[in-house]
This record gives sequence, C-alpha cells and structure tokens, in this order.
Amino acid sequence: MRIKELIKDIEVVDLFGSSDPEIQGLALDSRKVGEGYLFAAMKGTQSDGHKYIREAVNSGACAVLCEELPPEIPESVVFVKVSNVSSALGKVCSTFFNHPSKNLHIIGITGTNGKTSIATWLYELGKKLGYPCGLISTIRIMIKDDSYPASHTTPDIVSLYYSLQLMVETGCQYVFMEVSSHALDQNRVAGLDFTGAVFTNLTRDHLDYHKDFISYLKSKKILFDRLENHAFALVNRDDKNAEVMLQNSSARPRKYSTTSIADYHGKLLEQIQQAMLIELNGKELWVPFIGKFNASNITAVYGVARELGWKDDEVLSSLSSLRQVEGRFEMIDLGNGITGIVDYAHTPDALTNVLGAVRDLCHGKSRIITVVGAGGDRDKGKRPKMTSAACQESDIVILTSDNPRSEKAEAIIDDMQKGIPHSMASKVFSIASRREAIKVAVSMSFPGDYILVAGKGHENYQEIDGIRYHFDDREELIKMKESLTANRR
Repeated sequence: MRIKELIKDIEVVDLFGSSDPEIQGLALDSRKVGEGYLFAAMKGTQSDGHKYIREAVNSGACAVLCEELPPEIPESVVFVKVSNVSSALGKVCSTFFNHPSKNLHIIGITGTNGKTSIATWLYELGKKLGYPCGLISTIRIMIKDDSYPASHTTPDIVSLYYSLQLMVETGCQYVFMEVSSHALDQNRVAGLDFTGAVFTNLTRDHLDYHKDFISYLKSKKILFDRLENHAFALVNRDDKNAEVMLQNSSARPRKYSTTSIADYHGKLLEQIQQAMLIELNGKELWVPFIGKFNASNITAVYGVARELGWKDDEVLSSLSSLRQVEGRFEMIDLGNGITGIVDYAHTPDALTNVLGAVRDLCHGKSRIITVVGAGGDRDKGKRPKMTSAACQESDIVILTSDNPRSEKAEAIIDDMQKGIPHSMASKVFSIASRREAIKVAVSMSFPGDYILVAGKGHENYQEIDGIRYHFDDREELIKMKESLTANRR
C-alpha cells in the first residue's frame, strides 16, 4: 500500500518528502523494521521512539510517523508529522490491515478481575457451538486451534492488527479479547469497531501507572465511550461503577448480576469440590468450577452469547462442558487429603474472592494456608492490602516473592508485613524464596487442608533484576506431591 493511501484518514500536521513509496510493513520497534517499512515513533512510558528514528531508517524504513522531526531529514524517507502518533496509528493500522473489524465480531472484556476467564470461556463456548473463533488474552492468542504466546494482556497495536488480519484470513467469525486499562489509555485498540464490550468490576490495581482510582476508572470507560450504536455494552450491575461505564455510551445497554434483577441473572445454588450448580435466567445447570466470582463470570459469558444471538439451549448445554481456565483456581490433589490451588489473584479483591471460595469448600473443618507475594515496581500501596486480604480468610499466611523485578524481595515483603492484623501476628511467616515458601506450606499441612498459592497463576517465570527465570507454581506443587508420595512409601 502506498503511503498516501495509508495516511488518507488521519490528520497530517506536515508531510516531508515528495515520493509515494509502497509500504511493506509497520513497526513500533526499530529492531523489527524491514526494507520498505513505516516506522511509528511512539512516545511510551519507558522510552521515546523518536530516539530510534535514525536506527529505523538505517534498517530500511522508507517512511516515519512522528510528532517531532529529527534534525536531519533523509531525502529518501517520507516523514509524516501528526499531533499524536498513538491516535493516528489506529487508523493507519486499520487501513494497512484492510479494516479487519469489518469482517469480525469483536467482543472486548475489561475490568480488574475476570477478563481472562470470560474471554477464554467465550472462545471455548464458540468453538463448541461450531463457530470459528479467535482469542486474545493474558495467557495466549488463539487463531482457531493455533496457539501463539502472549506478551501482554492486550498486544501493541501493530501486533494486535496483525493477529486480527490472520484471524480474518483463516475464516474466524468471532474474536474475544481482553482489553486492559493500559491498552485503552495508550490507544492500542484504536480504530477497532467492537460488536460488544463487557465490564466486570473495578477494584484497586495498576495505580503505579494511573496514579489514582479516577484515572483508572476513566481509562476503562474509554472502551464504552467508543462503542457504536450497533454494539452492546454488558456491565456487571453488582459493581458500583457499572452505571458510569454506560454514561454517554451509544451502545445498547445490558446488565448482568448475581444479586439483583438484571437482563442476565445468575445464582449460585450449590457447590461441591470441583463443580457448582447455578441458575441462569431461571434455568439450572452444573458447571465444572466453583466460587461466587465464577458464577458472576459465567453469567457474563451467558449474556454475551445471548447478545450474539447464539441459541439458548445450545449455550446452556455447552456451558456445562467448559473447563477451568489455566492458572485460575486450578486445583491439584497433593494426596493424603491435601489440596493445592493455584490462582492468578494479584489484587486484594481477587484474593478475597478466591479465599472465600476456598472457605466455602472447608465447611469449617479444614485449614487454609495461603502463599502470596506482591510484584515489584508496581503499586506499593496495594502490598499491605494484599496481606490483610490474605489474613481475613486464611489460617496461616506465608509472605513471599512474586515478580520482584528491580526491587529486593525482602523490601516488598517488609511493605506487605504492614498489613498483618494483630490477631494473626503469630500465624504469618515471611520466606523470600517462593520455592521454599511453597515447600514450607506443604510441610505444614495436614489431611483436609487447602494450600492456596496466589499471584502468578499461569505464569511460568519469575522476573528478578530484569531476568526471567523459569518458575511455575503448579510444577512446584506437583514436585511436592511426588516428594510426599515417595516419603509415604
């Protein structure tokens, strides 16, 4: 596609260069630039793409999208100056990749908790009903049955559009994607025409980036403000911020709830070790996972399916055969009546919800041992709140490392210790090594106990001083199971 055709829908402040080169590809990273590429000099939170214009040109870029011009402008390169690269790039990507959202039903899911489960279950449900589907999630990207690794909850805009183009080419009809607050704030989904959007809930998270809760809230609302009148906006009525999402939205308003009257009402009736009986709009079914939060998530899935026009009886039947999402309340039988649970819960609210579900399983007869940490270089104010949430429903808490990143694990744990209530002082332990913390938790357990290892879920690494080391909570629990089995022999 020629550069002049590519930029026809954006507001150009200035254009330098008389040629009209054919663009072979788009890149945000100068290291990914190839011959004939357009390089978008994006100003990010960690670096400024304008610093890498020369490197991009040397790698073959024939055009540059920028907000500031370099001191020297090569005659062979076209420079397109705009007021905001992140805003303009959405239209550029949509044009370059032939407007993929015109050929796909894209459903965006946003909120603090529940995004991965809802998106994944919708993808699985669509497949069971015979629809070719795509998934863009924290865990992975799926194009029909082909799996690709995910580096972020929502990919950068060029990678996102590339994935959507592949989905169109392979015949996908529906795409279910997590939409993070970072992605909305950074215009990573700009130019997309969503068929619908889901709001799950909003609790404290990412305040290291957004600085305050109101800014975090406003970033989530962007998704709903941009919906067209043909789209639906499905919000969780049980969250006090749901009505805010619907304000000034042109989309068709829909609500789901597990506590009050709504378009889609779910009710948890009964639960056993690994399944629960729920009621969806008056119809009962068993699903193979537990927890009030999952009852809410599955109600959202049901609501989306019905808004998409999928047949009610087929949806209900297929919901019963869904499976628990990887790293989300994933239960591991450790033998001798001890159960390990791995969950991604990394906010105080999510941890409270997960522990509530574990407590419901205990029936007052078992103990809960919780292993939990907090991420480095992130919202420090969340750390003592994580500890407080863990202590509310746990019998024993072990504070440990999560992804320390550039911080010392011990310093993070010191912050977490500020949330220990006086009544739990003798029942909270601090062990910096996550592997050792899990080992100690298992060694302290008795038959009937539950061990919750929270915070990392599906992640199979620990990030320490900028280096990712292989580490998987599930693997560690399985190793302990094998060790226990060997000792009993």
